[in-house]
Amino acid sequence: MPAMYDASVPTITRALQNYIRVLEKGAAYAEAKKIEPSVLLQGRLFPDMFPLAKQVQIASDIAKSGMARIAGVEAPKYEDNEATFAELIERLRKTIKFLGTLKPAQFDDGARTVTFQAQGESKTLSASRYLFTRVLPNVFFHCTTGYNILRHNGVEIGKGDFLGPVES
Repeated sequence: MPAMYDASVPTITRALQNYIRVLEKGAAYAEAKKIEPSVLLQGRLFPDMFPLAKQVQIASDIAKSGMARIAGVEAPKYEDNEATFAELIERLRKTIKFLGTLKPAQFDDGARTVTFQAQGESKTLSASRYLFTRVLPNVFFHCTTGYNILRHNGVEIGKGDFLGPVES
């Protein structure tokens, strides 16, 4: 169903494209300020939270696995070994490329069921409930948290960087 596709693939693709631009600004900031990039990549908002690099990996994982489940296809697997801004940006580009292979016809009316793991338990939801209560909130949470880590560390980014340019 185009509505499920339209609510998911273009929305997540845009969020990841904006995340790439935020990461590029983080890399440029580290270079300009002569900060070891790993300081930013391992930055956290609080000790019990994941660092920036892991936030990017999780946003990618949720995007590709969530959309694959809803579309009824296999998601690509990545090793989670990215250690540089360039590698994390490439991971997001690969995820966007995968999302680009998905077609509206692969999405039903949202009634298909999706089974996934959450807090160590197997859960089953309708595809639409899964999209709106798990996938989209998780992608935006991890994009926002990564943005906040960089902003907290002095990278000059703002709401416009997170949202991206206004489309007509």
